[in-house]
Amino acid sequence: MGRNAIGCAAIALTMVSAPVQAQEAPAGPLSVDIVYKGDVVGVAAGEARGVRYLDNIDLLAALDLDRAVGWRGGTAFASLLNNMGGRPNDIAGTLQGVNNIEVAGADLLLYQAWVQQNFADDRLSVLVGKYDLNSEFYANDAASHLIAPAFGIGSELAATGPNGPSIFPRTDLAIRVRAGDERQYVQAVAIRAPRGIADTHGHRSTLFVAEAGRQGMLSFTVGGWAYSRRQPRIIPPGVTTGPGEAASHGVYVSVETDLAGQADQPGHWRAFARAGWSDGRTTPFAGGVQLGVTGHGIVPARPDSQLSIGVASADLSTPYRRANPAGEPALTGSEGMVELTYSDRVLPFLTLQPDVQYVRRPGGLRDAEDAVVLGLRAIVAWKAL
Repeated sequence: MGRNAIGCAAIALTMVSAPVQAQEAPAGPLSVDIVYKGDVVGVAAGEARGVRYLDNIDLLAALDLDRAVGWRGGTAFASLLNNMGGRPNDIAGTLQGVNNIEVAGADLLLYQAWVQQNFADDRLSVLVGKYDLNSEFYANDAASHLIAPAFGIGSELAATGPNGPSIFPRTDLAIRVRAGDERQYVQAVAIRAPRGIADTHGHRSTLFVAEAGRQGMLSFTVGGWAYSRRQPRIIPPGVTTGPGEAASHGVYVSVETDLAGQADQPGHWRAFARAGWSDGRTTPFAGGVQLGVTGHGIVPARPDSQLSIGVASADLSTPYRRANPAGEPALTGSEGMVELTYSDRVLPFLTLQPDVQYVRRPGGLRDAEDAVVLGLRAIVAWKAL
C-alpha cells in the first residue's frame, strides 16, 4: 500500500488498471492516465447460459502539489469512472459476483477526489475527500490480478447494506490517517456510507475501519470495522433488505509471502491467504476465506506475463439462512469458487487477460447447478501526461 502521497495515487491507479505495468514517473507535477477495460463474459455451464459484454473507463489525475505550487508534502488525486455494458452475474446467479467491473447500471461518476498531506518525513499522512476504502484497506497486491470481486474486498464487508460501503463503483467522503513507513504501518478511516444506507429515520451512517500491518517478504495485516448506526438486515433471495436493523461490524486478517524469486523480477511468485468475519445480520455472509498465488514474468520471453490462481469460499450466516422465505429454493452453508487467470501485454498499450471461474452452488442454493464462467478482458492504457 502507498506510504506517501505519490504512492497512494499510484495504488489507486493500480487498483483500476492492473495488470497494466507501472508507468515511468511523469516529467511534470501532473500525471494523467486513461484506462479502458472491456470484458466479454460467458456462462458456459450452470442454471442458465449466455454472454455479456461490459466495460469500464477510468480517467485518473495525480498532482504533486509541492512541485506545482510549493505546497510541501501535499498531493491531490481525482478520477472519473464511466461504466456501460451487461451484467454477467444476472446469468451466473452468484452472491459474490463474477466480475469486478460489473455495476447495476450505466453511469458516469466522480469516483475519487482527495487531498493528502504528509508530515514527519512522510511517516504520517492525512487524507481528506472522496475515497475508495479498498484502495488501501482490506487489499492484497497478490490478489489484485484476479477478476472475481471476492478477491478485492471481502464479501462479508462488501455486501453490507443495500448500497455497500464506499468502494467501487460508489464512493463518498472520508478522513484517513496513516502512520508508518515502508515496513510497518497503522491506519484508520472514517468514511461516510454512500446514499442508500440509512436507518429508519433516514440518517446516513459512517463506517469506521482500523488496520495495522507489516510489509516485506512475509506480510500480514489485521483490521476491524463497524458502522456508526444500525444497518438494515439482509435476507434472501439474493441480497435483499429485510425488516429491522442490527449493529454491523467485523474483523479481517491477511497474510502474503514470497514463494520464489524476487519482487519486480521475472519468476516472482507470491501467495496470499485472507479471512474475514462479520455479524452476519447486515450481510449474507458470516465470513469468508480467500487463498491464492500469483506469478510475475512466468514466461521467460514475456516479462509482463502474469498467472493467478485463487480459491474463495463465503459462509452464509445462520440469520440469513433462517430468513429464507417459504417456497424459495433451499440454502446451503456456503458459496465457493475457483479462478484461473493469465494476462500479458501484447502491445505497449494493450493487455489481454483470459479468465475461467468455476462456481460451486451459485447463490448458496443447495440444489443449484455449478457454474462455469469464461471471460476475456482487454485493457487499453494511455498516459496523457
